[in-house]
Amino acid sequence: MPRERVRDKRARAGRVLEELQRLYPDAATELAFTTPFELLISTILSAQATDVSVNAATPALFAAYPDARALAAATPEAVEPYVRTIGLYRTKAKNVVKTAQALVERHGGEVPEGFDDLLALPGVGRKTANVVASNAFGRPGIAVDTHVGRLARRLRFSRHDDPDKVEVDLEKVFPEEHWIFLHHALILHGRRVCHARTPACERCSLASDCPSARA
Repeated sequence: MPRERVRDKRARAGRVLEELQRLYPDAATELAFTTPFELLISTILSAQATDVSVNAATPALFAAYPDARALAAATPEAVEPYVRTIGLYRTKAKNVVKTAQALVERHGGEVPEGFDDLLALPGVGRKTANVVASNAFGRPGIAVDTHVGRLARRLRFSRHDDPDKVEVDLEKVFPEEHWIFLHHALILHGRRVCHARTPACERCSLASDCPSARA
């Protein structure tokens, strides 16, 4: 199969983006948060867990530990009961305490806006940094989770499994001003239509621009 020209790939990406905007005009993170601190902690907790399970646990967690200073003073064992219903809760309890301590030690208890500063926090990778930077501070970015990675490969916008490489590939074909919307819309489409095991190609309005569906 001949390699698709960049110009053609960008044109196809434009059509995909237009359809995603029609399908999910209000696409946004489904994590519940009121402050950058809450979003950061919720995103760390959401790794290998559903947003629903995180949103069910965080109200009590943030009532007990409303800011970085309060959480930094806690022990992981004290935090565990609040996150017990979320997968890998022991590890995540340790991670959020370490993250809070780093916020206090390095940033006066505030979540930094700088991407590199976010990335330097314990337990924060590019996905988490992009989620926080884009949703809390409006910095353009594409957070690549399992849904975004899967759709990027099925749509042939990337050939990679590495999320960091997928992020770079998507940035090459989609306009920067739509990056934040894009990753939220791809997540929703992955959850509702383009499922991991049995994608619903027969009812997918992206199918005409999806090489996997045509195959």
